[in-house]
Amino acid sequence: MTQVDNILSEARDTLTVKRVFGEPLAHNGITVIPAAAIRGGGGGGEGEAGADTPGGAGGGFGMSARPVGAYQIKDDEVTWVPAADTTKVIVLGEVVAIVALLVLRSVLKRRRRA
Repeated sequence: MTQVDNILSEARDTLTVKRVFGEPLAHNGITVIPAAAIRGGGGGGEGEAGADTPGGAGGGFGMSARPVGAYQIKDDEVTWVPAADTTKVIVLGEVVAIVALLVLRSVLKRRRRA
């Protein structure tokens, strides 16, 4: 098996449903199944040595995961509970504030000219 085949095999084993849905947790009659968004990518290459070129192989793989929520099961009723991504909320608030300040500055400059 080549190095690239090994990388692809490990990637296949890494990106499974077990990475998306965590182990169910049960407490006081409520079962929670956590869920995550998984992204992965990789690449590789392989070449044989020639008269004027060296040979070699290489590759890599990366994966990221973030929680998106959980399924809550209580008394045969399933409810989706989304995870709050406070970082996105904070960044969006900062962007809105910066845009508002730039618009306010533009309006004030036009009033001074008039």
